Parts: sequence; structure tokens; C-alpha cells
Amino acid sequence: MDGSTPQAGGPAREDPWRLPLEGLDPSRAELFQTGDQHEVFRRLRLEDPVHYTPDSPFGPFWSITRFHDIVAVDCDHQTFSSNRDIVIGDNPEGFAPPMFIAMDPPRHDVQRKVASPAVAPARLQDLEMLIRQRVGKILDALPRNETFNWVDHVSIELTTQMLATLFDFPWEDRHLLPYWSDVTTTSETVGVVADMANREKVLHECLAYFTGLWRARAAQPPKFDFISLLAHSPDTKDMIDDPMEFLGNLMLLIVGGNDTTRNSITGGVLALNQFPDQYAKLKADPSLIPNMVPEIIRWQTPLAHMRRTCVKDVEFQGKLIRQGERVIMWYVSGNRDETVIEAPEQFIIDRDRSRHHLSFGFGIHRCMGNRVAELQLKILWEEILARFEHVEVVGEPVRLASNFVQGYTHLPVRIRG
Repeated sequence: MDGSTPQAGGPAREDPWRLPLEGLDPSRAELFQTGDQHEVFRRLRLEDPVHYTPDSPFGPFWSITRFHDIVAVDCDHQTFSSNRDIVIGDNPEGFAPPMFIAMDPPRHDVQRKVASPAVAPARLQDLEMLIRQRVGKILDALPRNETFNWVDHVSIELTTQMLATLFDFPWEDRHLLPYWSDVTTTSETVGVVADMANREKVLHECLAYFTGLWRARAAQPPKFDFISLLAHSPDTKDMIDDPMEFLGNLMLLIVGGNDTTRNSITGGVLALNQFPDQYAKLKADPSLIPNMVPEIIRWQTPLAHMRRTCVKDVEFQGKLIRQGERVIMWYVSGNRDETVIEAPEQFIIDRDRSRHHLSFGFGIHRCMGNRVAELQLKILWEEILARFEHVEVVGEPVRLASNFVQGYTHLPVRIRG
């Protein structure tokens, strides 16, 4: 199966190598829906690795497409700011509440430090048994020898349960978490035609629900869930008085705990089916799972990009990036950089230095929940191999039309054995 095959009725394909270089717009959502983004980025890495797009639905922007250039931008917050309020010209983002991933130090550091104990390495031992129990129940309930959607039955269910734990969210309402995550990432700023007024309405409903949780947690003894940590820390206990900042950080934590792991769970099944020799290698040697997990995350790259704003005129790799211009770090491109990663288009579960990838970012904004994400994938594949002979993909994946979340809505599978 070719991962770039378009879905039936999907957008028309075009050859990115035939287009004028100056006309290439890698932000077009339909590229990601068909799988053609990889060829666009391959051309940019080779011919114009720091590429300017003067006109797009999101305004003008620079694309950074090579691995080491992305690391350089990601680690230089003094030149390339995360603050979205300093962009020059029209800002098409619309309703975009502040969140600590879109802040610079010291404000970023304070808020991140408060929330991070919920997913710190010290908690992994406590979480491991719980995750394994849940994975086992999910897998044991799957149908055998009939086609079903892996995304709904496994990817969404497992990550939803994990999110509910990290927030200590009412179990009976946990279905709201992936719904709010999807609403957060479905907007015109990522290439999706959306009812932005309804999006704002739904996110305010999310805010109202969590405001009730905050007030309850603030009145209780401190615990290690996200809301309790924020409510009890001297540095963030007044965040409730700034509802938009509270909402922004909720959106960040929900998406961070949902979309990345959810789509890596799906992407791993797809990758092993596209590379059956690797599936055979895995079944012959399950001890490769810990090395395979970061390879899944690299190959999938669940979040395609992050954005910065240049705070001063700077020459970068021979190009003049001016103050106030948007700079997009395309992690999806850096993770396929031929000069850094050998055979990057291949999925290789025993790859040397498999953790050397960009999916979690670099520098102060590196994903704070990366170990929890890896733990879920590790346990999932341990339990799959203990139960099933084969998880077979029996049809084409349906991908999101989004330049931000590289995700799936449908992956038809059948379990043998």
C-alpha cells in the first residue's frame, strides 16, 4: 500500500516538481490529506530550504525545512519568538487565547514548570500499571476477523482515557476531551473551512466546565493532575482570573495529550503494514519495541509544524528574515531530511539513534509529555504482540485535511489470531 494514495473523492493530485519554485505553498491542507506534502518538502530541502511564501490564506511566511536549521530556530527564542502578538500585519488566527507554548521566558518557564509534574518521569511507574490495564481491556474488546476502524476503537479510546487521568476528569464525561481537542485544532488557520463562531462557542463551553473543576480542586488538598497543580501553585493560582489564558492552556494541554499520541497509535499500525518486513522483524523480536516507538513518532510526525515570529531583521542561511515575519518550522520535513537521517522515507524499527527526531521539538518548548506518549505506545505494542498474530490494514487511511495535525479519521483493520 502506498501511503500517498489519495482517498476516493479526495482532492486532485499535482506534481510539486513541475510547479514554479516561488509558487510552492507547503501550507496547503490538501497536500497533507493526499500525502503529497513529503514531495513538496523534499523539493524545498533540495532547492530552497529557507523558503518564502508571499501569499497564502494564512498570510506570508518563511518555511524552515532542514533538520539542523529547524533546531537552530527552535532553540533561539531571543531571535525567533513564540509570542504571537508581535506579528506585523494582519493576523489571520482569529480566536487564539494565550498559552504557554506561545510565550517566551520567563512567563513560559513558570507556567510550564507548574504543569510538568503531572507528566514527569517520576510518575511513569505509577501510570504504567494503569495504562497496561486499560490497554488490555481495550484490546480484549476488539472484534476478531471483521473490519473495524482502529482510530475509533483504539487510538481515540486509549488517549481519551489517559487524558482523563492527567486532568482527573469526570470519567463519565471523558468523551468531551477528544471533542474539544478536535474543535481546538479544526480552524481556518490550519487550512480547514470551519464555523469559527461555533468553534469559539464550544471552547467557551470547555472553559465553563473546567472553571467548575478548578474551583473544586482549589478547595481540595493538592494532587498531581493538571488542574490541581495550576490551582495550588502560587505562580498560577490567579490564572482563573484571566479566563482566556486559562482556556488557552487548557487547549494546549488537551491537544498535547490527545492528537500526538492518538495519531502515532494509528500511524504505527499503518507503518508496519506498509513495511511488512519490519512487522515480521518485530514479531520475531519484541525487544525492539522501545526502539520502534520513537521511530513511529518520527515517521508519523503527528504535529507537522510550529510557528515563531522574528523579533529583529536577521540573515538566516543567506536569506533576510525581517522583524515581525512569521517563521514556520516544518518538523514533518526535518524528520525526512536525507542529510541527517539515513533512508528517512523508510520505517526501520531497529534504526540507530531512533530518538534523534524533531517530533517533540527542541529547546525550551520540547514536549513535556513525551515520556508518557512513548510509554503508551510501548505498552500498546507489547500487549498487541501478546494477543494478536497480526493487525492487518485492509483499506486506505482517511487523513485529516490539516497542515498542523498529521492525523487520521479512519483506518480500516482486521485482526487475525
